[in-house]
Amino acid sequence: METILKAWIADNSISIDNKEDKILIPETVGSISLTGIYAEMKAEDTGLREETIRHVTDLFQRVVTRLVLSGYNVNTGLFYAAPKITGVIEQGKWNPEKNAIYISITQGKQLREAIAKTHVQILGEKANRMYIAGSEDTSTRAEDGTCTAGRNLALMGRMLKIAGSDSLVGVTLINSQGIETKLPEDMIVVNNPSQLIVLLPTNLETGKYELKVTTQYSGGKNFLKEPRSVSKVITVGRDDIDEEDDTPENPFE
Repeated sequence: METILKAWIADNSISIDNKEDKILIPETVGSISLTGIYAEMKAEDTGLREETIRHVTDLFQRVVTRLVLSGYNVNTGLFYAAPKITGVIEQGKWNPEKNAIYISITQGKQLREAIAKTHVQILGEKANRMYIAGSEDTSTRAEDGTCTAGRNLALMGRMLKIAGSDSLVGVTLINSQGIETKLPEDMIVVNNPSQLIVLLPTNLETGKYELKVTTQYSGGKNFLKEPRSVSKVITVGRDDIDEEDDTPENPFE
């Protein structure tokens, strides 16, 4: 099955040697939850009832979770999952303040084969010069949008610097119920045009959030008259078990 991934041309805000460098930013077509995936599975006309699909999926998730957290390196074909532990062990004792478990997830054979069949369609220059190109959980180095409550999250992109006096300016977290939480200024650790590092609240519930960056920064001396925003969906976990990591090593090779 061939797929098409649409992308925009944008300036490489990380490049130092060549200011003319360009990168491709995938066109985001939205987010999808398990409910949406169930609907897509039903649309394949498998003949299975939705409750059966839900039961099998839930069972698969429980078994994979139990196995990987019991020390197994799990190969599903779609991805590899392996347990990792961070932090230095002091006096031979586990310290939850300094040590954490996380799961390293890397693409498997099925994804690699699908990637090889994916065609990239370039849509042209990205009209909005403000964008988030990626993120990194500074505690686990995950770059897939997962992050940890009470830890730093780095955002890379362009024109992200928080500046301006409008009341909307700042970094806001919006949970699945639409409740907004604006981060205090002192929780913005690094405030640069190409990189923002924010400290996430320790009391954040696990789950998905829309992280919205709003600024009047224009790239020059004058501020924009109206603030503009850019958003990214993040998945918050706790500091004992993080969901994913971008570790490139393949534990099965």
